[in-house]
Amino acid sequence: MPRQARIIPQTGFLHIICRGNNKRKVFRYERDKNRYHQYLRDFKLEDKIDIYHYCLMNNHLHLIAGLNQDSNISRFMKRANLRYFYYYRKKYTYCGHLWQGRFKSKIIDSEEYLIQCGKYIELNPVRAGIITYPEDFKFSSYNYYAFGRKDLLITENPLYKDLGLQQKERQYTYRTMMLEEDVSEITTKQLSTHNILLYNK
Repeated sequence: MPRQARIIPQTGFLHIICRGNNKRKVFRYERDKNRYHQYLRDFKLEDKIDIYHYCLMNNHLHLIAGLNQDSNISRFMKRANLRYFYYYRKKYTYCGHLWQGRFKSKIIDSEEYLIQCGKYIELNPVRAGIITYPEDFKFSSYNYYAFGRKDLLITENPLYKDLGLQQKERQYTYRTMMLEEDVSEITTKQLSTHNILLYNK
C-alpha cells in the first residue's frame, strides 16, 4: 500500500510527534535529550523552522513548529532524527530502527487549538506521572514561558505577548493558565478528530 501523500502548508503551525520504535526509549539519559535538543537548534535555522513549544519524553517527543514559505519541515525532521540515530547507534552499539516510521503531524488551524496544544505538550510529564509540577521537567518549553528560563531552541509563541504588558505579568498569567483546567480531555478529543498527516521524510 503506498504511503499517504504529504500535505504541508506553506505557512502556519504544526504539532509534530515522533515515537520510538516499539515504544523504545529513544532518550536514556539527560545527555541524550541534550544532544537531540542541540540537533534541533542546529537545523531549525538552516531549514527556517520556528519551534514554539516542545517536550522530550523518554520514548517520544512533541514539537509545535511554525512554518513560513521558506521552511522545509520534512528535511528538518529527517536531518534531526537521522543525526540522532547515528549518535544513538554509536553511543549504545544499537542495531535496527530507532524511530517508529515517519514523524506524524497535525495542522493547528486556530488560536484556541494552538493554546490547548501547547498546554497539552507541556503537561505531558505531569500526566505521565513523571513529575508533579511542570516546572520540574527540564526538557520542555514550560519554564521558558512560565519563569523566563533561557532556551535557545524556542521562538516565542506569537500569542504570548497577549498575556500581559510586562514579562513578569505574562509569566504569572501563563502559570495560572496552565493550572486552570485539565486539558487532557479537551486535547484528546482534538487529537482524535484532526487528521494525522504522515510525512514521507
